Amino acid sequence: MHDILAFLAAGAALGLAAGLTPGPLQALICLQTITHGPREGAKVGMAPLFSDLPVMLACILALDALSGQPWVMGVMSLAGALVVLRFGLGALRSGPASLDVDPGTARSWRKGVATNILNPKMILFWATVGAPTTLSAWQASGAACAAFLGAFYALLLGANLAVAWLSGRFARFLSGPGYVWTMRVLGALLVLVAARLAWDGLARLGLA
Repeated sequence: MHDILAFLAAGAALGLAAGLTPGPLQALICLQTITHGPREGAKVGMAPLFSDLPVMLACILALDALSGQPWVMGVMSLAGALVVLRFGLGALRSGPASLDVDPGTARSWRKGVATNILNPKMILFWATVGAPTTLSAWQASGAACAAFLGAFYALLLGANLAVAWLSGRFARFLSGPGYVWTMRVLGALLVLVAARLAWDGLARLGLA
């Protein structure tokens, strides 16, 4: 039960941060909502549910082939800790969300998938954090793996839809102090997740 709760919490923190951290997809969600309405923004927000899949599977299969080498998973956990720490520090320093994206025509689904699958942040996340954590959760139990992925995508998609709704209803929130303080709280949570990943990596390397 402890493992399930730990992976559930990690997935929730990472998913919420991924959905709220300013980036190309979040900017596109805002722009599509403001320009074409909440329904188009929601279409962009749902894109990760499908565009993540090929990257996620490729990273998981590659790491699974190397999972018999404890040092590989240890190094990946440490690399993941650095990536999450970078995201966390970036969230702590972030300002209001920027909407500086050319809205163009709608085509929200196509734009969302293209933006997400070409987003280096998404690729880096699955290579260094998402795939290793998914494998670690699977090694703990199938329920822990389901908890991590379920919480991650529930919070990621939920946050994306919230951004679409907020940008349609309360655009000022995204450019005001409420958004900034939300990001600071998420940044602190990500620093804690990074510390857990670092400890796991050191333990796998026999250094903790």
